[in-house]
Amino acid sequence: MTSYDTLLVLARLILPVELLDCFDIVEIENDAEMLTIHLDEQNLPPLSPTVHSLESKGFLPAVYIRDFPIRDRKVTLCVRRRKWLNKETGSIICNTFELTAQGTRHSKEFASFLKGLLGEIPDYGPLS
Repeated sequence: MTSYDTLLVLARLILPVELLDCFDIVEIENDAEMLTIHLDEQNLPPLSPTVHSLESKGFLPAVYIRDFPIRDRKVTLCVRRRKWLNKETGSIICNTFELTAQGTRHSKEFASFLKGLLGEIPDYGPLS
């Protein structure tokens, strides 16, 4: 098993399930307080029966999502979604992902855990 395969096995255990189906891990930053996992959307254009000519145009600005802490470190997922140019209309289109709980910057699973534990999602402190 290569080191990348080992990383994927570990990542599948700790990251939200839908992330690794559509995103690649491109970097991991680790310091005493924070673990930041950088993820880029794979180059898989949105499927549409009406759109036939798409050209990749890079990424949208990164979105930062809070996830479960690991070993006393806050975990932040830095997610970059791709954008494509529809050559027929000149419009930009993107895939849609529901990675955060509504109205938060927390992963759906982490927000559900916090709400169950605390009755709310804190906006300050070690779990924010």
